[in-house]
Amino acid sequence: MRALLRGLRWAGGWRAGGAGGAGVAHGGVRRAPRPAMALYRTEPRGRPHTADYRLFFQNAAGHYISPFHDIPLRAGFTEEGGIPTKRPRSEDSENLFNMIVEVPRWTNAKMEIATEEPLNPIKQDTKNGKPRFVANIFPHKGYIWNYGALPQTWEDPREKCKNTGCCGDNDPIDVCEIGSKVLPHGAVICVKILGVLALIDEGETDWKLIAIDVNDPEASKFHDIDDVKKHKPGYLEATVNWLRLYKVPDGKPENQFAFNGEFRNKAFALEVIRSAHECWKALLMKKCDGGTISCTNVQVCDSPFQCSQEEARSLVQSLLGPRGGQTVMAAGTGPCPKEDNVGWPTSLAALVSGSLAGWSPGERCRLP
Repeated sequence: MRALLRGLRWAGGWRAGGAGGAGVAHGGVRRAPRPAMALYRTEPRGRPHTADYRLFFQNAAGHYISPFHDIPLRAGFTEEGGIPTKRPRSEDSENLFNMIVEVPRWTNAKMEIATEEPLNPIKQDTKNGKPRFVANIFPHKGYIWNYGALPQTWEDPREKCKNTGCCGDNDPIDVCEIGSKVLPHGAVICVKILGVLALIDEGETDWKLIAIDVNDPEASKFHDIDDVKKHKPGYLEATVNWLRLYKVPDGKPENQFAFNGEFRNKAFALEVIRSAHECWKALLMKKCDGGTISCTNVQVCDSPFQCSQEEARSLVQSLLGPRGGQTVMAAGTGPCPKEDNVGWPTSLAALVSGSLAGWSPGERCRLP
């Protein structure tokens, strides 16, 4: 049991006076920072591969949260204001981000964060009222990476990118995780960014970050985009080809790319992330028009869109459909999933949940 608990990865929260950062206790006395356990649970509602399927997220205390808004962008120990604690600032610590896995590698169901729904569960995209599946792009089966998004980022559809000349696609920034594991959808993993590709999708900028799970056996080999060319020859070329062609079987034209389809390096990618995070903060603080985006959140306490834990629970419980839960390690260290996205064995999930029953992290956070 102790070995199991030691295997759980600790990662930073951002907050005022709770887990994951240095807070201010009663009387104004500053407390030592305490790490927040990066363990998130998912709860499915509805049947997989149907239009009503939803995968909701909970934190370690069992409270429903929005993966889009409540999971921190940066991974690792942070202090209030986003200043790392417990370790000095370094190039590596500045390049650790949380990634939400939407689509496991080699699968075809187009799963995505429901940006227009309260609490933003993962759902399957639909076309003509039917669940959407991407076609196989020869010689590959389904998606060729673990595909997902960075939380707390937003590509503003009203802001023209100076690099591409196109506005954003109204979504969180996409991530292509190139590690050796097949990860379950709903997993929250810590990745380091290696580079970025500028896809132009129907006239919109749709950045594709290239990243690797920090717990991947080969992660130590990768520091920038050139390392992908060296250690995974052909992978970047396959990525461009897949993204160019994946909509063609649906009768759409080939996608285009800025920079002639050339990847940009880590430093460029980090600037793209910084910009998208600033857009997200403006969105959550109602400083820009988010259109139909749902900004409902539980832990961003400076946001006018914050709701209570009770309101979030009532919202989820109001949805019809069978329910069940699976526990997802934030580090993605659980067993590799099957296509039916089975989580940990029930006994193991119960063991971990039981061991955390007495632990209650802080629930109120503020913008970094």
